[in-house]
Amino acid sequence: MKNPEVIAVLKRIAKRAGGILQPEQVVEAARPEDSPLHSSFTWDDTEAAQNYRIWQARVLIRTTVKYIDVAGTQTPVRVFVSLTPDREQESGGYRTTVSVLSDRELRAQMMADALDELRRFELKYSQLKELAEVFAASKKVREQLV
Repeated sequence: MKNPEVIAVLKRIAKRAGGILQPEQVVEAARPEDSPLHSSFTWDDTEAAQNYRIWQARVLIRTTVKYIDVAGTQTPVRVFVSLTPDREQESGGYRTTVSVLSDRELRAQMMADALDELRRFELKYSQLKELAEVFAASKKVREQLV
């Protein structure tokens, strides 16, 4: 959970900008060393550049390909996936989706990760009653898998 002071600063920036919080404004507000936001950023340009390249690599790794089923329906599918146990290790990394789906234990981990992500989605959008049927269906799937 973020520091309440940080949240207050972000709200003030948004209010001054008519209710829309833009990342560029946040960076500018964080530049002064006495800003509550300052420590949330990497100010060493060499380190920041390396971090940005790593982020770009992650975007590249999340590339999708089009899978075409026997009916001719095209579905975008990720070539690589990141599983929780891999992310928890310092070396981390990504595995090919095909290898994960072909291995019983890795597939189970992918399912557990998907259900965790679905729970986070439900928490984020729980106030939208229009999604109640979706949430009920996901609950049913979770119960069937237990």
